[in-house]
Amino acid sequence: MSSTTNSSTHHTSTIGAIGAPSRRNTELALLVFAVVIPVFAYANVGLAINNQVPSGLLSYGLGLGLLAGVAHVVVRKFAPYADPLLLPLATLLNGLGLVIIWRLDQSKLLQSIKQAGSAAPRQLMYTALGIALFIAVLIFLKDHRVLQRYTYISMVGALVLLLLPLVPGLGANIYGAKIWIHIGSFSIQPGEFAKIVLAIFFAGYLMVKRDALALASRRFMGLYLPRGRDLGPILVVWFISILILVFETDLGTSLLFFGMFVIMLYVATERTSWIVFGLLMSGIGAVGVASFEPHVQQRVQAWLDPMKEYTLSQQGVGGHSEQAMQALWAFGSGGTLGSGLGQGHSDLIRFAANSDFILATFGEELGLAGIMALLLIYGLIVERGVRTALAARDPFGKLLAIGLSGAFALQVFVVAGGVMGLIPLTGMTMPFVAYGGSSVIANWALVGILIRISDTARRPAPAPASNPDAEMTQVVRP
Repeated sequence: MSSTTNSSTHHTSTIGAIGAPSRRNTELALLVFAVVIPVFAYANVGLAINNQVPSGLLSYGLGLGLLAGVAHVVVRKFAPYADPLLLPLATLLNGLGLVIIWRLDQSKLLQSIKQAGSAAPRQLMYTALGIALFIAVLIFLKDHRVLQRYTYISMVGALVLLLLPLVPGLGANIYGAKIWIHIGSFSIQPGEFAKIVLAIFFAGYLMVKRDALALASRRFMGLYLPRGRDLGPILVVWFISILILVFETDLGTSLLFFGMFVIMLYVATERTSWIVFGLLMSGIGAVGVASFEPHVQQRVQAWLDPMKEYTLSQQGVGGHSEQAMQALWAFGSGGTLGSGLGQGHSDLIRFAANSDFILATFGEELGLAGIMALLLIYGLIVERGVRTALAARDPFGKLLAIGLSGAFALQVFVVAGGVMGLIPLTGMTMPFVAYGGSSVIANWALVGILIRISDTARRPAPAPASNPDAEMTQVVRP
């Protein structure tokens, strides 16, 4: 009878395990591909440029593989039921970014103007720091719901991060935008971390206020209009985003924060009217600021007529952004399949070629097919984040996951849209692939939080305690 009972209990636990597989072996298999593909691309670039395999190929492959392996071991131990795709996708993007940054490091033109040369080793160091923060998030953040306690502290922290670049002696104006701070020999972009902190605040605030914000006072043209007193939150966030745009002349951060809030507001209330109001206010704010802010006007002019700006810049009589036209030429010369890794001329973009405009190198050397594949990887990360939000069992986790996913998607959109000429340039960097420590470190932390939420959402509920007396009765029944 005892053996029969143990067998029954073991059978029940086996069913529970089968019902919620951890999928860690799937993640490990995908990680192998996520490391092998960049290593192959690295070798390809070296053969194209120098007709030989790069001497650092082994160290690069071992370094990337070791970082990915440590991250996987930590996920396997501390988040065993997490989504199996997020870590491999982030690793693949980061690895490809390192390859393209190293490819631009080989450019004599960029070396002559001190825009490249040793960026790839530094980016690998930033990647290590990012994965270290990713590991810290998984180890110390046992439950994402703990973050809800710091809702208003997060608001204060986000405001401090956003205001730091305006502090005299600390902030730095780079390419017309005041979004950097200098600490010794290091430069940090606080806005990259502020997006995560703001998502925590928005999630905590909207979870409490969503019922009031969902109430509608009247219906107009098929839309349920919110009550006047409920417009306060969106007006405050709109006003803050305008202040960021005016004082820091940073169009990208302003669009990112306001767009993230509107997305989370829509998810919390399920009111389409908030989307309409958000788009209207965003358009009004952008047009209003562009009417008097010179830096924003220059970005708009370079977007409307990039060829004119390029010509004026070449003639030395004006022009504010010749890179916009150079990026479009890079995409055009890439065609459908690209010129091949290491065989393009995107280094002619010169300034910010390995950061703001790194997407142009992907477009020229991998072509339309490569760009579509890259955007598909980004889309998969966003899709897994949204799937995590749908699976989350608590409203705070749902809002936080959708906020982080929305912020990630918006950043990809504003950067890719700016480089491709769809919208004005914003000065932000492409997540994971562009050169920059703040971006890669912050986005690894973002992925870490998403993995923590997905682990909580996918973790099987504890099985109900069995009744030994009942099992004994079933076993001895004739």
